[in-house]
Amino acid sequence: MSKPARFVAYGLAGWCSEILTTGLRSHGRDGDWRLTGHTYLWMLPIYGVAAVLFEPAHDAARAAGWPWWARGAAWTAGIYSVEAAGGELIRLGTGEVPWDYARPRGRKPVPRHFRGLVRPAYAPIWFAVGLGMERLHDLLDRVEIAD
Repeated sequence: MSKPARFVAYGLAGWCSEILTTGLRSHGRDGDWRLTGHTYLWMLPIYGVAAVLFEPAHDAARAAGWPWWARGAAWTAGIYSVEAAGGELIRLGTGEVPWDYARPRGRKPVPRHFRGLVRPAYAPIWFAVGLGMERLHDLLDRVEIAD
């Protein structure tokens, strides 16, 4: 599968997972049983960057025989880096970050965050997402698209 196709595949996987998780969390956040999920158009290229950055790192970690916990920690750091850099670029262009963690949401206090870009509380989620991306990478390696 070509790099542009992989970029789109990771972008769409990210969009779908974000819509699913925000929809499931909407009831607990808003008491809303409509389970409304959302994402931002900006997120497709941010998720798509995984194809460019993540896959070579995954190949190298696999070749080096890294244990699952070391790979998960590396993916967590990588996801935080892409989220922070992508957020800063969007902020530079638009004046704000769509997912700004510094904004209060409902009755809950503002969570701990770095510049509104990343939340330490998401580390276990990004750890699991990174290990899940390994599976997606392996799947995409097996996919052949006819020209």
